[in-house]
Formats: sequence, C-alpha cells, structure tokens
Amino acid sequence: MEKILLGHGSGGRIMHTLIRERLAPVFGMETLNDSAVLDICSKGRIAFTTDSYVVSPIFFPGGDIGDLAVFGTVNDLAVSGADPLYISVGFIIEEGFSMDSFERILASMAAAAKRAGVKIVTGDTKVVDKGKGDGIFINTSGIGIVKDGISLGPDKIKPGDQVIVSGAIGRHGISVMAERNGLSFDPPVLSDTAPLNGLVDIMLNVCKDIKMMRDPTRGGVATTLKEMAFESGLCIQIEENMLPVTGGVRGACELLGLDPLYVANEGILLAIVPAESVESLLAAMRDNETGKGAVRIGAVVDPESINKTSGSSAAGTVLLRTAIGGSRVIDMLAGEQLPRIC
Repeated sequence: MEKILLGHGSGGRIMHTLIRERLAPVFGMETLNDSAVLDICSKGRIAFTTDSYVVSPIFFPGGDIGDLAVFGTVNDLAVSGADPLYISVGFIIEEGFSMDSFERILASMAAAAKRAGVKIVTGDTKVVDKGKGDGIFINTSGIGIVKDGISLGPDKIKPGDQVIVSGAIGRHGISVMAERNGLSFDPPVLSDTAPLNGLVDIMLNVCKDIKMMRDPTRGGVATTLKEMAFESGLCIQIEENMLPVTGGVRGACELLGLDPLYVANEGILLAIVPAESVESLLAAMRDNETGKGAVRIGAVVDPESINKTSGSSAAGTVLLRTAIGGSRVIDMLAGEQLPRIC
C-alpha cells in the first residue's frame, strides 16, 4: 500500500508530483502559485475566516475530516452573512499515512466544495516524522462577500427577539464519539456535517433583519447561546421541551451521562430573529433539506425582568425552563465534554 513519505512535504519533486497529480486535478486548480489572485466582482464587504481540523477518527458515520473542513469553513462565513467563494487548504500529514485514505479525503473535500458552491484555490502540504503527528490535520481559510444591507451582530439583539435552531442537536459529537469508542446505536447516529450557505441565503431573502447567527460547533448549543447572551448583555431563555433532540442522541446521552446541549454540531445554525418574522422564516427553512428540522427554542428577555424575581443579575445569562416547570442556568463548560470532535 502506497504511503505518505517525508519527501511529500519537502518542497522537492516528490511534493510537486503529489500536488500536481493528486491535489490539483481533484480540486480543479488551474494555477499552483503560493497565492491565488481572485477576481471578486460582487459589491460588498469581504468576510475572511480560518480554522483547523483535528478530528479523531478521521472517518466517522456521516462524514470525514475532509468534508468537515470544507463545510466548517463555509458555515463560519455563512453565519456572518457572507456568500462563501474561495477556500485555501493546508495539510499536515504524518509520515506513513495511507495514500488511499489521503485520496479519499481529497475526493470528499472536492465533493463538499462542489455541493457548497465554493472553489478550493490554493493550499500547502507539510509532512512530519512518523510518531510526531496523528495521521492528518487540515487547516482551511475562506473568503466570502457580505452583500450590502446585511449587518449581523450582538448589538442588534433586543428583548422580544426569538431564538431558532435549524435542526436536531448533538448528532456530530455523538457520531464521532461512538466511532472512536466502538459503540453502535440502532438506528446509527450520523454526523450532521452539511453546508449552511444555501439555507442562510433563503433566510436572508425572507428577513434581512436577522439579528445574529452562529453555528454551534465545539461546546454545542449551550456554549453558543452563552456567547450570544454575553456579547449582547441580555438574557436568553430557552424551553427544554422545544429542543430538537433525536431519540438516538437522547439515548446515547442518557447512557453516557452527557447533556445534548453541550455536544458538538457541524450542520446546524442558531439564529436570533425578530418576533414578527419567526413563522415566515421557519416555513422557508423547512422547505430546504438543511433546515427541515427548524424550530423555535426560546426568546431574548430583558435581564431586569429576571433580576426582580431572582435577586441577582441575569445580564449575559442563559436560562433553561425545564419540562417540569423549573429553571436552571446554562453556562459554558470549563473544558471539553468530548475531546477531538472537530
């Protein structure tokens, strides 16, 4: 079986052969310069993002590190209100890594880019000594255009705004954890890896006054909601009986002592929207495959209305109203609930 060699990251002939014969044809790269010169004709502001992907295992039910890297980059741009256009990719590969696995990852990335409507235009490859890596790490950066009239941010959020989520939560984290530990569930829990830019386009066509969007990856829905509440200085109140959790994820979390609110996702978004737009947004989202499970899960409330009853400041907090009528504070995890999820 052909393997990745140290020479594949050396800068010499073997590396150039790898790039020209394996990478460039798969991604459709026309030039192999250190930088891509891109013709961006659309009017608007440029959005730029970068991220690194170190998931273990690299192949898991519903996806792999390749499509995870592409979709993760696309989604970071999309929830900022941008149309993703171009992606760079950097590989750090451990010596001895299977060439078959590498080509499988390349094919997955190419398919993901095609699905999301973006182009992989430049990149880099490095190889480290055997034992000094963990198979393969991927770094990506992405560029997109924010069209005129689109402005998202925590400063837009007001009491009365509603919180919606585009689909069931916790699937990616449970999928990776199960594969890593040799666990099986019936039916199997598949990762939700998917591009969100098409869904975001639909949402912004329905309502240009969406206040803020985020994709709740590491740390899950709980951590992302906490970030939104903290950045806005307001209180977010969610309803336990409204949270979309599949039977498989719920059962796995109960078995393993996990809270689905803190489990990673890779193909859903959270949005804070005007109350008058909730129903039209949900209807439009449910017509799209990526948003067919969209639901309202809570609302933004004035911290002062909570302070009067609790006696303590509710600014920047997230409250969960439980199914039995109580409430509890939702905070960020001190560390990782599950390691190496993305």
